[in-house]
Order: sequence, then C-alpha cells, then structure tokens
Amino acid sequence: MKRLFSILAITGMMVFGTANATTTATATTAATTVVTTQNANEAAPNEEVGFHQGLKKRFIEGGPEFMGIVLLCLILGLAIAIERIIFLNLSTTNTKKLTKNVEDALASGGIEAAKEVCRNTKGPIASIFYQGLDRTDEGIEAAEKAVVAYGGVQMGQLEKNVSWISLFIALAPMLGFMGTVIGMIQAFDKIEAAGDMNPSLVAGGIKVALLTTVFGLVVAIILQIFYNYIIAKIDSIVNDMEDSSITLMDMLIKYKK
Repeated sequence: MKRLFSILAITGMMVFGTANATTTATATTAATTVVTTQNANEAAPNEEVGFHQGLKKRFIEGGPEFMGIVLLCLILGLAIAIERIIFLNLSTTNTKKLTKNVEDALASGGIEAAKEVCRNTKGPIASIFYQGLDRTDEGIEAAEKAVVAYGGVQMGQLEKNVSWISLFIALAPMLGFMGTVIGMIQAFDKIEAAGDMNPSLVAGGIKVALLTTVFGLVVAIILQIFYNYIIAKIDSIVNDMEDSSITLMDMLIKYKK
C-alpha cells in the first residue's frame, strides 16, 4: 500500500507540474498551446495502448498455430512452477527449532512426547523424524532404515512435476525454431510463385520466422528462471533433511544409552 500511495503521489505531482506548464504556455502564446495540447492528446493514447496492441499484433502476425502452442507452454509451465513454489515454501521447516523441541521432548516425555511434537509440525523433516521415532523400539538400525526410506519418499514429493517444467523449457524454443523454418519455406514458396526476388514477398514469411523464435526464447527464459529457483529450493530442503536425519540418529543413540 505504501508503494501504491507513493506512485499516486508522484503521478499527481507530475500531473500538477504539467498543468502549471500548460497554463504558462497558454499565457505566452495561444497557438503554441493548441498545438501542444493536440500533440499530447494524440501521444497519450499511443503510449497507453501501444504495448498491448503491439503485443497482440505481433502475436497474430506470428501465426496462431505455433504462437498458441508456445503460449500454452508458458501457461502450463507457470502453473506448475507456482504450485511447486507454494508447496516448497510450505515444506520449509525451522530445523533448529524442531530438533531442539524433539530433543527436549525425548528428555522429558520419551518417544511418545517426541512423536507428538513431530505430529504438530508441518514439513517433510518432521515426517521423517516421526518415522524414525516410530521404529525406535525395533532398534537403531530399523529406525535408520525407516529414515532413509521415508527420506526418499519425501524427496520424490518435492521433485513432483518438476520434469514438466524442463520439458516446456525445451519445447518452447523448439516450436519457435519450427515456426522459423516454416516461415522461411513460405517465403521461398512466394519467391518461386512470383518468379521474382521482391522484398515485399518474403517480408511476411521472414517476420513470422523471427516472431516465433523470439516468443519461444522468451517463454524458455521465463520458465528457466522459475526452474532454477525451484531446483535450488529443493536442494536446500534435501540438505536440511540429510543433516536433520543425522542429528536424529545421534539423539536416538544418546536416548537409548
């Protein structure tokens, strides 16, 4: 909200300053004011509509066949990426706090108290702790095997659907390059049909080729940024899982003694 208010305030100051400048110009010469006002009225709609209209125009010029598929790759890739980011953020656990609470619960109330702490904590690390504590009665080796096995399950949950993002990253520029090839073929077909090397004949095909390539690369770049963030987040959580598992084993060995 503060940022919004700041933008509104700056905009108001700019509008007020523009109004003062226009008033001063009117006092000096009426003709100049009329011309300036007409130019401003013509420029404002162009600035306001220019980007969206230009983007829509380029999208249509690129051809709905390939551009639509590239856009679909972007939409699906972003949907999966956003879902993964939300899931990973919810899976992040304060490992130091969880380890301290489990250790205190083991010292005061035993295994059941520690399991209750894990039940009340969200995230894969708490689930791994619970599985290890649940197998403590069968021995330290059984608890360690349970931690390792359930850690693999949790890692699979973290990496779920991430491969689809990498697919869309590879697919978007490939579709763009395919549109490039088809656009060049269309350009050469027009040259062959006309029997003359007229630039206006090949301009349309070359434009399609360039637009599809650009849109495909833009989609790949956007998804690549999200993909790298997700991979880094998964690596961070996995490292915490491994460190916490070692800490849990140390606590269980100490508790058994």
